[in-house]
Amino acid sequence: MSFRKVNIIIWVLAVVLLLLVLHHNFLSLSSLLRNEVSDSGILGLQPIDFVADIQHPVNGRQEEIPVVIAASEDRLGGTIAAINSIHRNTRSNVIFYIVTLNSTEGHLRSWLNSVSLKSIRYKIVNFDTKLLEGKVKEDPDQGESMKPLTFARFYLPILVPSAKKAIYMDDDVIVQGDILSLYNTPLKPGHAAAFSEDCDSTSTKVIIRGAGNQYNYIGYLDYKKERIRKLSMKASTCSFNPGVFVANLTEWKRQNVTNQLEKWMKLNVEEGLYSRTLAGSITTPPLLIVFYQQHSTIDPMWNVRHLGSSAGKRYSPQFVKAAKLLHWNGHFKPWGRAASYADVWEKWYIPDPTGKFTLIRRHVDTSNIK
Repeated sequence: MSFRKVNIIIWVLAVVLLLLVLHHNFLSLSSLLRNEVSDSGILGLQPIDFVADIQHPVNGRQEEIPVVIAASEDRLGGTIAAINSIHRNTRSNVIFYIVTLNSTEGHLRSWLNSVSLKSIRYKIVNFDTKLLEGKVKEDPDQGESMKPLTFARFYLPILVPSAKKAIYMDDDVIVQGDILSLYNTPLKPGHAAAFSEDCDSTSTKVIIRGAGNQYNYIGYLDYKKERIRKLSMKASTCSFNPGVFVANLTEWKRQNVTNQLEKWMKLNVEEGLYSRTLAGSITTPPLLIVFYQQHSTIDPMWNVRHLGSSAGKRYSPQFVKAAKLLHWNGHFKPWGRAASYADVWEKWYIPDPTGKFTLIRRHVDTSNIK
């Protein structure tokens, strides 16, 4: 009798242990499913990865702030510094959509696994270069034409299909304010995006006088072409900078902005509609056409630019410190030798654990230093 009781007790204990194991596995699976994000890979843009923020849990009721940024192999350090500066200056629920090419994904992943970046929430998205076939003419004089990731900003609704609103920014920026403030930029009804206009920007007023065509539509579009003239856009209209903007993706989809941009890209390949002395990014002309008198504006302090040109050296340290976002647009990048205020950018830079990306700095002779 006692022997049967022992067997029963052993059997009961085994059942209890089995139930505990099953319960633990169920909880682990539930946690995994909560952290997963799934997208359909539309038009060749394929999600690779998503990492949940485990160090700084956010309130589940907080609105997600999608930030889209490109990650090219030769500028990867810029992307990392920009992401780090955004993350460290906000408590908001930010998710980074990092757009890259297959060949860069491994390098990017190893950098994002750095201890300093462990708590960042992100998704890596592959950009299919076939999207640009027939839309971009390769021009050695315009290096951007051969860098497909510069056109990622045209495909925001595909990159973040479930979002109603998103921020796009270039990889040569540093954010010093809370990104939530930029995200809350009010957009007027019917406007799909908000940019910083060149003529009215704080940075332009501080350092640029008599800039001529560089900040007008005529600096980007060839007004000798009949197709451009037929649009009845004033050549003196102030241009805007597409390196930082806030997008209303609901309105973007409704107006088929991506299709409109692709249309003008194709027409440029066929007819050469862009100015031969292009004043800025090759992505600017189609955006200027599509958003002509149909865009809102962001606070100029959220795109303090020209730090990548000689003009940026005219900024005062006080002005640079007060800026919400610093933008090194131009030839001189902060990971190179000659950029203005590279020391400010370097505060946010995280060294590449693989050693592939290194900063270029002026050589300092220390042989005589005791």
